[in-house]
Amino acid sequence: MVEPLFSVRGLKVALPDMTRKPLIGRAPLAEILKGLDFDLPRGSVTGIVGESGSGKSTLGRALVRLLEPSAGSIAFDGRDITHLPEAGLRPLRRDLQMIFQDPMSSLNPRRTIGSIIAAPLKQNGLGDRLKERIAEALQRVGLPQSFASRYRHELSGGQRQRVGIARALALSPKFVLADEIVSGLDVSTQAQILTLLEKLAAEMGLTVAFISHDLSVIRRLCKQVIVMREGRIVEASATDALFENPAEAYTRDLIVAIPLPEIDAGWLDVPAAAKAPT
Repeated sequence: MVEPLFSVRGLKVALPDMTRKPLIGRAPLAEILKGLDFDLPRGSVTGIVGESGSGKSTLGRALVRLLEPSAGSIAFDGRDITHLPEAGLRPLRRDLQMIFQDPMSSLNPRRTIGSIIAAPLKQNGLGDRLKERIAEALQRVGLPQSFASRYRHELSGGQRQRVGIARALALSPKFVLADEIVSGLDVSTQAQILTLLEKLAAEMGLTVAFISHDLSVIRRLCKQVIVMREGRIVEASATDALFENPAEAYTRDLIVAIPLPEIDAGWLDVPAAAKAPT
C-alpha cells in the first residue's frame, strides 16, 4: 500500500480571537481546528469543502506550516513536520507550494511577471538557466514568453491566476495548496483555470488540496472530498460515493443548498491549448 503524502492525526490549531481582545493584554485563543484525522493520497486531488468559518483555509495553512499546530501531528512524506522550526522547514518549502485566492494581492505590482516567477527559483538555488526556466513556467500555463516583461496590472484576472500557478509549479513541488483560486473569476475563465490545473496535476503527479465552497467544482475536479464544519471533519470519502450517498445530514444539506449546474459539455476534458488564455 502506497504511503500517503500527508498523514494528519489529532490536528488542532488555536488562533487569537480579536473580537474578545481586552484593551490591555493579548487576545484569548480560540480553537479553530478541533482534532482532525485524515490522509492525503499521493498524486491525487482532494477537495476540502465547507461553509465560511468551517476552518478549511486554516487547515490548508497548517498543512504548509504557515500556522503552528497547537496539538496533534502532521507527517509529510514520512517526516514529522508538526513543530519544525523555520530552519528545518526551509528545505521543504520547495515541495510545499500554494496558489493564492487573489492574485492581485499576491503578485507584487512593482515587479515584472518574470521576476515574480524567478524569485522562488533563486531562493531555492535554481538561479541557473533563469530565462529558460521562466519561459518554461509560462509555457506550462499557456502564456507566451513575452509576458515575462509585463506587470500585474497589464494582465486579466485569469492571466494573473495563471501566473500564480506558474510560480507555484516552477519548483516542481510535491504538494500544492489551491485555496479558492477561481472564486473571483467569471464562469468561462474558471473552467479554463480548472482544466489547466487538472491537466498539470496529472502530468506532474502533483498532490493537490483544493479548497472551495463550490460543490460543482469539487465534484468535477477532485477524487476525494473532506467536508468540514465548525473546525471538525464531518465526512470524508471518495467523491462519487459522497455525492451519491452522503452519510451525514450536513453534507446532504450542502449538496441541496448549493446549485450544481449541469456542465456535461465536458469543459474539464477540453485541452487548455484549445482555449484562448484569459
